[in-house]
Amino acid sequence: MTVDRKKSPLKNPGMQRSYLALGLEGSANKLGAGVIKHSEDGSTTVLSNVRHTYITPPGEGFQPRDTALHHRQWVLQVIEESLTKASTTLHNLDCICFTKGPGMGAPLQSVALVARTLSLLYDKPLVGVNHCVGHIEMGREITGAKNPVVLYVSGGNTQVIAYSRQCYRIFGETLDIAVGNCLDRFARVINLSNDPSPGYNIEQEAKKGKRSLSLPYATKGMDVSLSGILTAIEGYTSDKRYKPAPCDDPNAITPADLCFSLQETVFAMLVEITERAMAHIGSKEVLIVGGVGCNERLQEMMGIMARERGGNVFATDERFCIDNGIMIAQAGLLSYRMGHVTPLAKSSCTQRFRTDQVLVSWRS
Repeated sequence: MTVDRKKSPLKNPGMQRSYLALGLEGSANKLGAGVIKHSEDGSTTVLSNVRHTYITPPGEGFQPRDTALHHRQWVLQVIEESLTKASTTLHNLDCICFTKGPGMGAPLQSVALVARTLSLLYDKPLVGVNHCVGHIEMGREITGAKNPVVLYVSGGNTQVIAYSRQCYRIFGETLDIAVGNCLDRFARVINLSNDPSPGYNIEQEAKKGKRSLSLPYATKGMDVSLSGILTAIEGYTSDKRYKPAPCDDPNAITPADLCFSLQETVFAMLVEITERAMAHIGSKEVLIVGGVGCNERLQEMMGIMARERGGNVFATDERFCIDNGIMIAQAGLLSYRMGHVTPLAKSSCTQRFRTDQVLVSWRS
């Protein structure tokens, strides 16, 4: 896949050579490795994008210790496959990029340890990457969005973001749990499968829903609160009308109805705060990134709002929405080309690493 840049945001757009980077992602239950190439003509090519997911039984979440063990067991195989698909070796890389945070501590450390080891063995610079910025930069590159309002929705983050003065400013965010965490936790309540992901299975179940149930609508300025909605939707599973199996009762509340109601309420809140951000900065573009960004209903609702404002929605498919190594490689290589590397002594991970803490030096 090749994406042409109309104008490079870097201070050195006229490159004398191409650049290669390996990106390693492991902040949650997805382990990813990808190789990206920035060519002399300013184009970007995804050479490989390999991922392996830690999947738990229905009704169970993933624990940090078990997730880290999964990453340690699979990381070398994933890296090897990524390099093979890219038809390159570690010797040819310009830098090795890894997720510095935010995320789950043990999985982050497992992957960072491998990145440090490869850096020392092959004498390659390390570049620590903010997970959220990785999502944004990959989304911009793949979709071609110029200066969008970004809705970043995943299992660990829910933020409305816009760029200003070499920083991704957070206009609004969740006050408690992330939207992906809300969906995943409810999927466990109704015992949906975790394969391929709880959020995907909620989306499919919601398509069969026939009624919208009353739920709290909790936007607070530019922020949202989701924990009360989760409590309310869980309460319906104790209602005497709730029927986990199909039945002919017209008054029955089904899992499909609950999934439909949850999606419609939560997504309406996200559309509302995104529209406010668009109005504030005068943008006509919305970019949806993060794992929940794969949801077709969210894309549809956001598209309706954007079209009413004369704008457009940009989104990617599951290859780039769901956590992956190539997004870390993209953001890391942009940073590397601006002269930024991460010294070994400062290559520790952090579970709390806000999007607005990153200097976005590769944008004007």
